[in-house]
Amino acid sequence: MAKRGKKYIAAKANVPAESQYPLAEAVTLVKSVSTSTFIWSLELNIKTGANPKYNDQMLRWTVILPHGTGKTIKVAAFVSDDKRDEATSAWADIVWNTELLTDIQNGKIDFDILVTTADQMRDLARVAKTLWPKGLMPNPKAGTVTANISKTVDELKKGRVEYKLDKTWNIHVAVGKLNFSDEQLIENVTSIISSMEENKPVWVKGSLIRKIVLSPTMGPWVQVEQG
Repeated sequence: MAKRGKKYIAAKANVPAESQYPLAEAVTLVKSVSTSTFIWSLELNIKTGANPKYNDQMLRWTVILPHGTGKTIKVAAFVSDDKRDEATSAWADIVWNTELLTDIQNGKIDFDILVTTADQMRDLARVAKTLWPKGLMPNPKAGTVTANISKTVDELKKGRVEYKLDKTWNIHVAVGKLNFSDEQLIENVTSIISSMEENKPVWVKGSLIRKIVLSPTMGPWVQVEQG
């Protein structure tokens, strides 16, 4: 187990073990126990009843957070010539095809998210070994392989995030910056929870959401009370 610093230990003392708080109180408390002067993100961690070993229980969706993530996202569009104007009009940061492919092959990756159309996936396969380990390979399930480049780029710029089940049955996603208002963070958290409930895999028995925890990027976690 990693050794905790004095700031963390002091902050943790303000969060009694096994205590649960209504969402509004949890958000306020998380802000108070952040152990860094830097403005970090609010991290949402949800323990689920879905088993990632089974494809029919896999959970992976995208949500547009009402108040965005607070991060500036650099979006690259790998598109054919006839889609260049569409991507540019949506304010994609990089709109290339062969030039972008060359940059990726040379290890120059200056973007956070890569979007493309289905017909371009064959060309991107040439750099899949570079993109996959970095989590940058476009994927239809993540909504980054799309027929509507303009809409996709626009949503990503506005704060669309992907959440997916990891192998420990958990969902983890950053839902805004700690300098957001409490109301903004509550609405962002609620949008993720609502999406999960709406898209609960049919083969998951019982409650999908078993435990909700909030934490600053640096600081102790706070458990949210469930109704």
